[in-house]
Amino acid sequence: MTSDSLEWLFGLERLGMKFGLENMSKLMAELGHPHNRFPSVLIAGTNGKGSVTAMVDAAMRAAGFRSARYTSPHLLRLEERFVIDGREVDTAALEAAIRRVRGGVDALMKRGNLEAPATFFECTTAAAFELFASSALDLAVLEVGLGGRLDATNVVTPLVCAITTIDLDHQAQLGSTITSIAEEKAGIIKPNVPVVTGPLPPEADVVIERVARQAGSRVIRAKGTSSLADGIDLALAGAHQRDNAVIAVAVLQVLRDLGFAVGDSAVRHALTTVQWPGRLERFRRPGCEVLLDAAHNPAGARALAAYLADIGWTNVTLVFGAMSDKDIDGMLRALGPAASRIICTTAATARAARAADLAAIASGVAGTRAVDVIEDPALALADACSTSHRVVAAGSMFLIGPLRGILR
Repeated sequence: MTSDSLEWLFGLERLGMKFGLENMSKLMAELGHPHNRFPSVLIAGTNGKGSVTAMVDAAMRAAGFRSARYTSPHLLRLEERFVIDGREVDTAALEAAIRRVRGGVDALMKRGNLEAPATFFECTTAAAFELFASSALDLAVLEVGLGGRLDATNVVTPLVCAITTIDLDHQAQLGSTITSIAEEKAGIIKPNVPVVTGPLPPEADVVIERVARQAGSRVIRAKGTSSLADGIDLALAGAHQRDNAVIAVAVLQVLRDLGFAVGDSAVRHALTTVQWPGRLERFRRPGCEVLLDAAHNPAGARALAAYLADIGWTNVTLVFGAMSDKDIDGMLRALGPAASRIICTTAATARAARAADLAAIASGVAGTRAVDVIEDPALALADACSTSHRVVAAGSMFLIGPLRGILR
């Protein structure tokens, strides 16, 4: 049964997304500035930020520190977003944090101090800060939700920040060019706080360098090789995870320089054991192997396609569901050549594109031999597994989460 506090929180989803830090800053003040009561790392990027967050958190814990991570969205349970010492927070503790946040929002609304109602993500982020502030943490690793400059997480002043990748995604909110998106991502850079970057397009690198120079912040370009990240078998599959590991190692080196004793053995242990569900994750069913991946934009789809080529998966059945505001054509053009059949389905969220609309786009993608529509994701997965030995499901976290629940 859903508690009143959780019902209130999920009821905020109808308000959609809203960018700006004014509400969040006022809410933090009302709650006693919980975001200032723990050291943090802030990680942004088009793709890879969740993986880097998981790697850094795992290394800190392997080194004996009390570490937490905050990520979004969740696959099945809200509790997945809030992890302390490697464990999801207790539901009762989360509900208590949400109640405190709700009290703060209500007080601000009553005084007329909020220009607009608080959003789901603002309140979820505030709940994370409440939980972390009361947990005597050595460090919290925070994943930016969307963009950076105006994201709710950006009220913190981290010890180090990172920008993993910059590519086209969320253009309606962040702008339609790499340069405009880079400006938004660069908004997490704080005065004199080092920023680690992954391999960025040249036009994005110019923006990051300029913003960092203006802030007096050192840029650490984590590209190429790393003695810790290379030459070991990473726990997370895919060539792109090597880049993510190099970024994580660079972030951890900055933390070392700041006095955190994170030894090489702890870093290697983290990189070879870290778990990050729904990312190139394999499941076996009778007569069928299923690969789940949360690829939700063209860059993610290209990474998935490269992985399929590396492991020799061709003529797969692709179960595909995506949000209506995504570059669906771009994703399907990347994944289509590996698929002999595409089953279009509708993810269980109001933002999802309808299966029939996806199928209309998929039908125009060269290299596919069949496109079908099965509205229900569970039925789409069952049909795919009954007719194919190799199934790939991708396109949205809101698709992958429920399917992972079924496969588990």
